[in-house]
Amino acid sequence: MAAEYIPSFNCGCKGIRTCLRCEAQKSKHLLQENDQIHYFTYDPLSKTAVREEETGARQSFVFPGIFLWENFVSEDEERELTARMDQDVWKESQSGRRKQDFGPKVNFKKQRVRVGGFTGLPAISRLLVDRMSKAPQLASFKPVEQCNLDYDPVRGSAIDPHLDDSWLWGEHLVTINLLSDTVLTMSLDQGCGGMDHGEVRVAVHLPRRSLVVLYGEARHRWKHAIHRKDIHGRRVCSTFRELSAEFLQGGEQEKLGSELLDIALSFKGAPL
Repeated sequence: MAAEYIPSFNCGCKGIRTCLRCEAQKSKHLLQENDQIHYFTYDPLSKTAVREEETGARQSFVFPGIFLWENFVSEDEERELTARMDQDVWKESQSGRRKQDFGPKVNFKKQRVRVGGFTGLPAISRLLVDRMSKAPQLASFKPVEQCNLDYDPVRGSAIDPHLDDSWLWGEHLVTINLLSDTVLTMSLDQGCGGMDHGEVRVAVHLPRRSLVVLYGEARHRWKHAIHRKDIHGRRVCSTFRELSAEFLQGGEQEKLGSELLDIALSFKGAPL
């Protein structure tokens, strides 16, 4: 496992997370790799994870919870979206990334949410959100938060395997992938799909200008990551999150949820 350290270079890394900037200041960078990893590739047509054995046999298992929409935005829209983002300030984030947040202030450990300076999603996202609703999987999707992230191979940008919060954030995680192709790696620490031992990884190829949705098992059971080796050029993405049932009609925090949604969907936001 990477040793804990305090970065001595201007980056956003904390704890065990690293990027190429802060690793250059260290005498040694340690990585941990599972001794046995089973690699698969996601097939969006059959919605299965597949791999070819050395014997030529084909192994697969059903992989639910992913919806991929290729060419979600046009080349012209991609240029406009990234140009608008670059007009705002990018803040240093962990693991060599930069970010722009459009969402409420949240303390996940204490489970507290406050409006703070939240003024809504950016105006340019109104068209994107309306287009998303045309997909059956997103017909009722109402995003309350948008996070723009900037990945660059020069910085060693990546994001470790993780599960997104499910106390505040709801069933669907929606990401628009811009400027370059990449791979979203889904992983389970313990075996599945006929593998009793070792980690299982499923590579989900994300074409440039595509949209991907994680829900169900892919949202709540499988961790997701973007590995450094899969960032080959500048990559910008926008991830949209919806509220959990606790903040929707009938939930304990319905009033706060309604206030947050009203602000979010006013589309008057500036990054916090």
